[in-house]
Amino acid sequence: MITVKTVNYNEFPFIVIWEVTRACALKCVHCRAEAQYTPDPRQLSFEEGKKVIDDIAAMGNPLFVFTGGDPLMRPDLFELAHYAIHEKGLSVSMTPSATPMVTRKAVQQAKDVGLSRWAFSLDGSNDDIHDAFRGTKGSFDRTIKGISYLKEMNIPIQINTTVTTLNVGDLEAISELIKEFGAVLWSLFFLIPVGRGQQEHMLTADEHESVMKWLTTIQQKMPYHVKATEAPHYRRVVLQERLLQQTEKKLDVLGRAPKSVNDGDGFVFISHIGDVYPSGFLPIKCGNVRESSLLDIYQNSPIMKELRDKTLLKGKCGRCEFKEICGGSRARAFAIHGDYLESDPTCAYVPST
Repeated sequence: MITVKTVNYNEFPFIVIWEVTRACALKCVHCRAEAQYTPDPRQLSFEEGKKVIDDIAAMGNPLFVFTGGDPLMRPDLFELAHYAIHEKGLSVSMTPSATPMVTRKAVQQAKDVGLSRWAFSLDGSNDDIHDAFRGTKGSFDRTIKGISYLKEMNIPIQINTTVTTLNVGDLEAISELIKEFGAVLWSLFFLIPVGRGQQEHMLTADEHESVMKWLTTIQQKMPYHVKATEAPHYRRVVLQERLLQQTEKKLDVLGRAPKSVNDGDGFVFISHIGDVYPSGFLPIKCGNVRESSLLDIYQNSPIMKELRDKTLLKGKCGRCEFKEICGGSRARAFAIHGDYLESDPTCAYVPST
């Protein structure tokens, strides 16, 4: 019998991501957003952004993240952060790109405004792998330099890594580097073939399983926490490993979320033009904040409601005894099958029922 904490995300999400701009100086091979060098003239204005923040503050104080593109390409970024943190009491993180815009001054502004965490992407343990991934020479060195600023100013560091066939063999070296950085969290994004992401770079089901089992050992021996994005079956792997080893030692540390967060189920994404999606990796529009409140879209969109109803899952995800703590990646099911309720094709587990 698999027990699950009695928490649901029908009323409020656990985390809200706002893509404040599509502008970015990098050309990442896996970019979900297919970012561009200049801002889209249709992106939400400062006043519209404040209205979005008002909506988020009314949603039970979820985690709130500025993403992009590159958030630092937005001139009013720190004004928006100040409003969210000091006027609305939200906890704000952001995920800037490692470009020349990551200066000591920018990091100081983040410190002064009260940013709770800064996340940098690191997709290789050296410049050859990382720079090829990011499509820009010098990106690795700028990332290391930016991390040094964060350490200098005692801003909590999160490292994001997109796991693909291009860097899966380098994960061990990346994990050691993250330890040297003094990061508090390593967040691994398992590739969804959307945007510039290519299906040929996606791991197989067995490779996903192998990486996740390895991550449980990393979680035990490293001083930082480990989180998986678009890989909710990591929770199943953690639980199985915990039962196998008959230990509670650190294996049950899965981040703050009391239960699995999935596309549209505890997670909501706002695009640069205000379109609302279950996540940035599941490109099915559920509404627009220029027309409806974010809360109304999250609670009442038929798509969001279906995504939160695990009884609707199909195939082996629908039969799986772990579906309440996992549910499979709905974004990957959609990308591969064209149906967000189908089975996650990268799960190797065979349900017992």
